[in-house]
Order: sequence, then structure tokens, then C-alpha cells
Amino acid sequence: MIELFYWPTIQGRGEFVRLALEEAGVDYVDVARKPGGMARMIAAMDGADHPSYAPPFLKADGMTIGQTSNILFWLGQRHGLAPQDEQGRLWVNQIQLTIADMVAEAHDSHHPVATSLYYEDQRPEAKRRTADFLETRIPKFFDWFEGILGRPQPKDYLLGDTLTYADLSLFQLLEGLRYAFPHALAHVEANYPLLSALRERVAARPRIAAYLASERRLPFNEEGIFRHYPELDREEGKRAGKG
Repeated sequence: MIELFYWPTIQGRGEFVRLALEEAGVDYVDVARKPGGMARMIAAMDGADHPSYAPPFLKADGMTIGQTSNILFWLGQRHGLAPQDEQGRLWVNQIQLTIADMVAEAHDSHHPVATSLYYEDQRPEAKRRTADFLETRIPKFFDWFEGILGRPQPKDYLLGDTLTYADLSLFQLLEGLRYAFPHALAHVEANYPLLSALRERVAARPRIAAYLASERRLPFNEEGIFRHYPELDREEGKRAGKG
């Protein structure tokens, strides 16, 4: 049994791990969503021999494994969500780390000054940061992902015919950006047909579709990484992307 420790009311970074566990069909417990789970999570962070700086982290096989990309690297090799060869595993991990970079930038669009401040305390800075994120950063990242999907010829997943945890994470990234910036993404995604097809393909996978329709899938909200503030979903999105 795998135990996942993450905040019980948000998708956040824990959702990247949940998607991998769901796709792999792994029996797991989302600890903090159970009675007394928050106390268990705090205790695990304070008392572990290898303490995690912050959730998410797993407890499995007598180990505590923290950091989203590190967790996925372990799950991928163990549950068939990554290649068996070293070069393939490192390539998937490289893509995952790039996704993590973009996730951090998405978060900083609404909290560019400090996470300890409320959004309302940094609204002018958030508007400036988000304008750049929509106009320059999203296209830069999307160009890279689309290029991987399109070379040497269009393929179903990042590595070809086989899904990896990076595909699941890219799906979650796209879902989060669609929630946070629906106006901008409606214009941007039209320029990235392979990314859009990947999102639909992942959503249609039987285990993922069942998970998305279940109560286990928490809704997006304004406490997580991806937050929808209408004043940030600006017209700059019309100019983002190719063409």
C-alpha cells in the first residue's frame, strides 16, 4: 500500500502524483483526506529520518519519497510509466522537470512578490507578471512541447505510442492553465494542435476518465497553483503563440 501525503483541499502539486497513481492502477491512500490525516502528515514531516521539505511525499516500502518529480521518477520506473533504459528514463525526467518549471511560473503569475502575501497585496505586480507569462513564456514552453510531439513526425505521446508520467503531467498543466486563463488559452491552443490532441487523448484513457469523473478528483480553486482571477486573463492571450 502506498500512502500519499498532500493537502486535502487542493489539487496542487499532489495532483501530478495522483494522476500517475490512478493511471497505474496502484492501491493508495490519500492520507490527509482521511480522519486524522492532517495530523499524521505534519508528524511525518517533523519526525521522518528523511524529512520532506513540503508535501507531496509518499511512504512506500519503508521509504519516504519527496518532491513531485522525484516521486514520479520512482513511480515511473516501478509501475511502467517510464522507459526501462537509462537514457529514456532521464529524458522523461527532463521533460517532467521542464513541466515543473512552467508550473512554478504559472504559480508566480499570481504571487510574483511573495507567497506569504495575499494576491490582493500584489495585484499590480501580478498583472505585469501575468502579461509576460501569457505573451512570451507560454509560447516558449508550448513551442518546445509541441516540437517534441511533432518530431520526427506527429505522435500520440511524448515518447511515441507509449504513455509516460510526463504525458500525464503535461495534461494536468494544460488543464490548470485552461482553468486559470480560459480566455487566453482559447486563443493559444489553436496554434498547438498536437498539445490539444494529447490533452484529449489522456483525458479519454479509461482509468483517467474514471478518476476525473469521481469524487477523488478535487476541483480547481483559488488556493492552489492554478488560480482564476478574471483581471489576469487578459487580451494579451490573443497574441500569444505562433502566427
